[in-house]
Amino acid sequence: MRLGPTEIILILVVILLLFGAKKLPDMARSLGKSARILKSEARAMKEEDKKDEAAPAGPPASDEPAPRVIQAAPGDVTSSRPVSEPTDTTKR
Repeated sequence: MRLGPTEIILILVVILLLFGAKKLPDMARSLGKSARILKSEARAMKEEDKKDEAAPAGPPASDEPAPRVIQAAPGDVTSSRPVSEPTDTTKR
């Protein structure tokens, strides 16, 4: 089923009546922004995949530093307290 020129014009008129002439440029602009964002994200994912394929598999090299662990500052009592589960004191 192919749309002829009269059907396409009718569809465009209905869209124009539904959304109004003022909203159509804004909608087209936001659609273009969304398409650009989608395209850049897809390109970034492809580049990331290429980097992952090029990286050697296995454990990281020994010359890389180990991940750091953040510890509580000396004298910070609140973070060093053990956390206990709340108890129900309203038992009958």
